[in-house]
Amino acid sequence: MINIAVLAGLIGLGYAAYLSSYVMRQGEGTPQMVEISAAIRDGAQAFLQREFRSLAIFAGAMFLVLWIMVSFSAGLAYIFGTGMSALAAYLGMSVATRANARTAHAAVSSFAVALKTSYSSGGVMGFYVVGLGLLGYGLVWGMTDNPKVWLTYAFGASSVALFLRVGGGIFTKSADVGADLVGKVEAGIPEDDPRNPATIADNVGDNVGDIAGMGSDLFESYVSAIAAAMVLGLPLGPEYVKLPVYLAAVGVLCSIIGTLFVQPPEVSGSFEAQAEEAHRSMNKGLYISNALAVVFALLIVWLYIGELNIFLALVIGLGAGTGIGLATEYFTADRGPVKGIAKAAESGPATTIIEGLAVGMMSTIPPVVLVAVATLWAHSLGGLYGVAIAAMGMLVTLGSVLAIDCYGPIVDNAAGIAEMAGLGKDVRERCEALDAVGNTTAAVGKGFAIGSAALASLAWIATFFSVAKIESVSLTEVHVMAGLFIGSLLPFVFSALAMRAVGKGGFDMVTEVRRQFREIPGIMEGTGKPDYVACVDIATSQALRSMLLPGMIVITVPILMGWMLGVASLAGLLMGSLMSGFVLAVFMANAGGAWDNAKKYIEAGHHGGKGSEAHKAAVIGDTVGDPFKDTAGPSLNILIKLVGKVAVIFVPLFL
Repeated sequence: MINIAVLAGLIGLGYAAYLSSYVMRQGEGTPQMVEISAAIRDGAQAFLQREFRSLAIFAGAMFLVLWIMVSFSAGLAYIFGTGMSALAAYLGMSVATRANARTAHAAVSSFAVALKTSYSSGGVMGFYVVGLGLLGYGLVWGMTDNPKVWLTYAFGASSVALFLRVGGGIFTKSADVGADLVGKVEAGIPEDDPRNPATIADNVGDNVGDIAGMGSDLFESYVSAIAAAMVLGLPLGPEYVKLPVYLAAVGVLCSIIGTLFVQPPEVSGSFEAQAEEAHRSMNKGLYISNALAVVFALLIVWLYIGELNIFLALVIGLGAGTGIGLATEYFTADRGPVKGIAKAAESGPATTIIEGLAVGMMSTIPPVVLVAVATLWAHSLGGLYGVAIAAMGMLVTLGSVLAIDCYGPIVDNAAGIAEMAGLGKDVRERCEALDAVGNTTAAVGKGFAIGSAALASLAWIATFFSVAKIESVSLTEVHVMAGLFIGSLLPFVFSALAMRAVGKGGFDMVTEVRRQFREIPGIMEGTGKPDYVACVDIATSQALRSMLLPGMIVITVPILMGWMLGVASLAGLLMGSLMSGFVLAVFMANAGGAWDNAKKYIEAGHHGGKGSEAHKAAVIGDTVGDPFKDTAGPSLNILIKLVGKVAVIFVPLFL
């Protein structure tokens, strides 16, 4: 198994390097485009460096705790998981911040090359995630066969996800809120106008939140699903322990083949035709990856295990992930729900927000039902191991999924660079068509991340019961009820802290942008240059200050609950946080995505278009939705997974 995991990891890394070389061969464009791209890259790298310094201190402390309470090898595996996840985030974001200007420059002459460049750059993150994730598992397995050590490798990945998902989300929305409220609403200038001092910070945020943050989030889900399935396979036999790694390895190969089929033709027609072709080309690659994964998984399970139930559990997970993606697309793309929000904007901000909240609440129905059905069905086929394999099924073609998801912020940056560099109308329209698709793929990616987090968390709860050696807990037991209440409360407290941080950061950003408009002469006339660095620094400082308390809560509350009230209460906490956190995350992510696309639908010329009263109301709705969809909602993925890991690793202390 070691050789297969290492080999598959190296293949994934090799393909990531190949995609990276393709991206870097593209031209960067004019000196102004190069300058803008460099400013975005420098800001993103400065943020990551400060995040990683804080992460290093945290990881060092956790290493000592694990060494003392578990074992030295457990602490070492934790550091290894932290390093692998951080490296994937750094490498993927490094290429993405170089692909933005290259995508915009490619759009000058070719829609197809612009799409291929941005998609390939997203694939770099995807294949660094799966490649480093599998390579790390192979090396950890070679170090020890202690299952507790496998789990701490995944715990290390969770720490990076906590820092980058929460911190990155606070950064990106602090900048976005300030840029929108002062730039769009007060000054009446476009979103990516170079006169807006917060515009570079806004573009930096797309990278640290939606590329580095999303990559670390799904890296964690990926290795968590593998670890949980391996541990749950121990009582069943060695072949069940190895099967998750074999499935992940074949998923890497299927994802590579699928991405090779993304060869978009040249489209010179309307905005809608270009957007449709971008959707079609990328979906083609994903569908081929999934179809191949199903075929090869059938062969592996049949030849290695000799029964089809486990294969069917994997297909159920894959189907649930696809269904969640389609449901998310319906509620956040330019369809009935989004058009309803745009219509409500005609009567002002209040009705815009009310309608968006209603859309978000209704959007929870399909994902919750799909996860519930998938859990029941997978359990009937393979018990708790079947549930873990279903989580694997949702993530088996993660390389291809992340390529589409990380495409979104890259083309968003490209559209901004095209605007700031004053490229021609045709170029901006090509970039905007790609960006319109990116908004939907980003929303679908968030839905997928939340769904995969829910199934992975279920697998970790099953692992907790297995490690704690308990068959079940009674809901009538008072300690379990207390745990359920506290667990249900955690996501709301966590979300409140994240959203309040965005509010404070947005306030500081608004104050700074207003100050620059007031004190720096010639900004609005285009003769004075804004101080972009000051805005980047404000967002970075706010993110680093504000993420510490939510992180401490996630780690300390499960330990205190187990220590004070026992294992049964801790089981209740895990179930309560999963149920509450999953539904709340779906609600916030989809409501925010729907508000965002309602604004863009109006900007396309509906309900009065840009500058109308409906547009101003939609901008306010979008601003409210920003911390929903890019900070609090996605951050709950980390919460519901991390509490399970803390419980599993430290449960021996409470027995």
